[in-house]
Amino acid sequence: MTEETSPLGGLRGRAAGLLRWTSLRLRLVIVFALVALTAAVSASGIAYWLNRDAVLTRTQNAALDDFRKQLKDHAGELPLRPSCDQLKEAANRMASTTQNYEVVLIDRKSDGEYCAAASEAGVFTLDKVPPELRTAVNKVRPANEGDGVPYHLYWQRITLGGDPYLVGGAKVIGDGPTGYLLKSLASERADLNSLGWSLGIATALALIGSALLAQAAATTVLRPVQRLGEAARRLGEGKLDTRLRVSGTDELADLSRTFNRTAESLERRVEELSAREAASRRFVADMSHELRTPLTAITAVTEVLEDEADGLDPMIAPAVRLVVTETRRLNDLVENLMEVTRFDAGTARLVLDDVDVADMVTACIDARAWLDAVELDAERGIVARLDPRRLDVILANLIGNALKHGGSPVRVAVREDGEQLVVEVRDHGPGIPEDVLPHVFDRFYKASASRPRSEGSGLGLSIAMENAHIHGGDITAANSPEGGAVFTLRLPMDASRLAPDEPQIRNEP
Repeated sequence: MTEETSPLGGLRGRAAGLLRWTSLRLRLVIVFALVALTAAVSASGIAYWLNRDAVLTRTQNAALDDFRKQLKDHAGELPLRPSCDQLKEAANRMASTTQNYEVVLIDRKSDGEYCAAASEAGVFTLDKVPPELRTAVNKVRPANEGDGVPYHLYWQRITLGGDPYLVGGAKVIGDGPTGYLLKSLASERADLNSLGWSLGIATALALIGSALLAQAAATTVLRPVQRLGEAARRLGEGKLDTRLRVSGTDELADLSRTFNRTAESLERRVEELSAREAASRRFVADMSHELRTPLTAITAVTEVLEDEADGLDPMIAPAVRLVVTETRRLNDLVENLMEVTRFDAGTARLVLDDVDVADMVTACIDARAWLDAVELDAERGIVARLDPRRLDVILANLIGNALKHGGSPVRVAVREDGEQLVVEVRDHGPGIPEDVLPHVFDRFYKASASRPRSEGSGLGLSIAMENAHIHGGDITAANSPEGGAVFTLRLPMDASRLAPDEPQIRNEP
């Protein structure tokens, strides 16, 4: 299963997509679009309802005013008890106006029965008039209520067969007939639908325009931010001469000027620190070189004194042995300091050779008389292309550290893991305290601050780590669940890619 088809690959793809969707540019576009959409929808909604009310009110008032006039002119002239034919003729005259509505007139005949006459039979009947409207039309108002008129004109908007209609009614004062009108509002609905589509298109265009405007604004506003981010990345990569071109007086220009001032200050500070560090390295290197000459003479004298220690006065012999021991420690310290200065100066080089790792570990142990204290688990025939001297330094420091702090037996296991050589050095001591683990490879670090003069300079593990790094490898320290500390060295089986192309010269201390 590949990463693209695995669930983990899908999660990473969705995470990357989420990051893209949460970019500042996209958020700016979305905010602009939402604001424009809200404003456009609000304006369109208000415009639609205002126009709808105006159109319907105008149509309604025109039809009702005309109906009132027609009812007065035609129905009001009918006799007290008209016949159905008279009602029919009056309804036809009332409906023959430019308002284009249908009419129904209702009145009692001379025989006392009611007659309902429609302007067009079957189109508008009394059954289509809502009952509540008929009740309101026929309700008599008291003389002392309102304007004193017993009957009023009432109207209502209804839907018949899915189409909108205006229905209204009034009763002729003086026991005259009752008239109802039915006017279709289909043309007004069509006009309002057309208006709605126009407003919808305008809203969509406003949304598109706002998105384009947001994109232009984002490009204008975010380009300096992008340049600032790119400059910050270059500065983080160590390019301290990075500066921004500043123009204008706005907030972004002030931010760019602040960045330039910060970069200049940082560059000056780094130059000062680099100069101090270089001076310190030169001092250590010069001091180490200067100490070698007197140390050589002192070492020769101490070797002679050591040979004669058995014949010296018993009161003097301990002092002689102390001088010999401390001279050796001083000599080791100077050699370690010179090695450290090579790493710091970048002059340390690999001198590669094909090494049988098992033979190399055996030779390292034998040279230091550790054969009785070390258990070796290594198959012969594991050949790696490494720097033999530096590998010996790594092994000596790791095994010596295990013997010193963990005690014997120390177990050294060598195996090949793909293209890597893995060497594990495990002791059976108390292990490494958790607060010490992160610092075991620090220079001059000692786990016990109360023993500053304890044997060892505190540089051994640091030098071992530097030698591993120059090979392209690493060393890790941990505590074994069974007890004791475990140092794991990982080196490439072939370090040729890290060696310079020019002829290599062994860098002896």
